[in-house]
Amino acid sequence: MLGHLGFSYIGLIYLLMLFIPNIIWSKNQPIDYDYTQENKILLLFERVGQICCSCSVLIFSDFNIASFSAWSFWLLASFLLMILYEICWVRYFTNEYTEENFYRSFYGIPVPLASLPVTAFLLLGIYGKVVWLIASSIILGIGHIGIHIQHLKAIK
Repeated sequence: MLGHLGFSYIGLIYLLMLFIPNIIWSKNQPIDYDYTQENKILLLFERVGQICCSCSVLIFSDFNIASFSAWSFWLLASFLLMILYEICWVRYFTNEYTEENFYRSFYGIPVPLASLPVTAFLLLGIYGKVVWLIASSIILGIGHIGIHIQHLKAIK
C-alpha cells in the first residue's frame, strides 16, 4: 500500500494532461479573474497537494499498466475523468474567457476544472494502491476544490 519506487509513465501522461492546458490558460485567464482574495489555508493545502501529487505520480511504478483485471477499472475510470477534464478545457478555450465560463458545471459536475483532476488522481492512487497519492489527492482536493468553490460563490 506504500508503493514501489520507480518511474511512472502513466503519471507523466497525467501530469502532461494537467499542465499543458494550465500553461495555455495562464495566457488566457478569465478577463474578470481575481485570485488575490484566496483563503491562505486553502492555498496552503492546494500547494502542498500539488507538490505531493506531482511527485507521487512520477516516483511510484504502481500506476503503470499491469495485466488487465477487475482492478484495472479504477485506472479506466480515472483516465475517463482526465478525458472529461480535457473536454472542459476545450469548452473553456472555445468560449468567452470569463470566470462564469471557467467555473461552470459540466453535466452536473461542480467546478469540473478542479474536481475532475483531483478525483482522477484519487482513483489513480486507488488503482496503484499508493496511500501517498490517495492522501495527496485529498489534501489537494481540500485546497483546490475549496478555492474554486469560493471563486464560484464570489461571482454569483
